[in-house]
Amino acid sequence: MAGVDLPSLSERDRTLFRRRHLGFVFQFFNLLPTLTVLENLLLPLELKGAVGEAEETRARSLLERVGLETRGDAFPDRLSGGEQQRIALARALVHEPDLILADEPTGNLDPETGGRVLDLLDGLVREGGRTLLAVTHSRELADRADRVLQLEHGLVHERVRV
Repeated sequence: MAGVDLPSLSERDRTLFRRRHLGFVFQFFNLLPTLTVLENLLLPLELKGAVGEAEETRARSLLERVGLETRGDAFPDRLSGGEQQRIALARALVHEPDLILADEPTGNLDPETGGRVLDLLDGLVREGGRTLLAVTHSRELADRADRVLQLEHGLVHERVRV
């Protein structure tokens, strides 16, 4: 990835590579409960060593994009599941990674909220020219993908579009 031979990197360098190039969207959100929404968004930037005015502006812009611009000072336990997932999406994208890895990004959401989150994720990923690799049971998410690999009976098959 990015022309880097990952197996040849030290553990520390692999960690730094993940920090710079990967964004993660977890099924269970994994927001830190002791941090506000804005602090949760800024965390990947802090880990990357880049938090200044421009980065905070980017984080606030993403909050606006996910429809939660007024919730920056809230703590995660004050948000609904859909709001927490939208914050998790913003957190995965705030440091502008090349690749977003998503594990059942709508698995804990009702169908309506899940559809809105998928619209948002799809738009933010495509707009930024990023790559999304998602693991899902959701037919709706799979139908949006440019390429689908399916695991059946221990074998991987590419699903062909008709």
